[in-house]
Amino acid sequence: MATDWIALQALAAAEFGRRVAAVQDWDAPTPDSEWTTHDLVAHVVDEQRWIPKLLTGCDFAEAEADLPPIGDDLVAAWDQHAAAATEAWSRAPQDTPVHLATDVVRAGEYLVEQTSDITIHTWDLARATGSDDQLPDELVEAVWSYFEPQIETLAATGLYATPVEVDADAPLQTRLLAVTGRDGRTPA
Repeated sequence: MATDWIALQALAAAEFGRRVAAVQDWDAPTPDSEWTTHDLVAHVVDEQRWIPKLLTGCDFAEAEADLPPIGDDLVAAWDQHAAAATEAWSRAPQDTPVHLATDVVRAGEYLVEQTSDITIHTWDLARATGSDDQLPDELVEAVWSYFEPQIETLAATGLYATPVEVDADAPLQTRLLAVTGRDGRTPA
């Protein structure tokens, strides 16, 4: 059975949104030592803002230039831009060319990348805010199936830190986070 990445994207957006709505401290550190909670949420919101434009064939530079600033209310910005992105994904043919900053990919590939990114950042946000960091099994399994064939090259992309060593029999979520340079084990 084929993976329904449209449904998974909506689930990932809902999971991230649930945690955005619960943020109390926008200056809290995240697992990425260079980002605060504000920085992390702004990053994910920013990526969602581009999606509707990119899925219509607009290139990255045009999409970026045509968007107003996010604003100060990140909860409202997330709600607005995540909803627009989810709607755009549901309408876009999966073979639509998407002109990213460094590459042109099919919309289906971009969908998988974006869903994976939101999933990983949901865990980051949960850890930063002390909220529930357990990700839905279907998201973990789907993102793992996407990442597993690339484990050897993920760190080389520059998108993720050096993988964290974990036991081969560690829970799948822990192994998934580990390949992105995150220590997903339960803190002591």
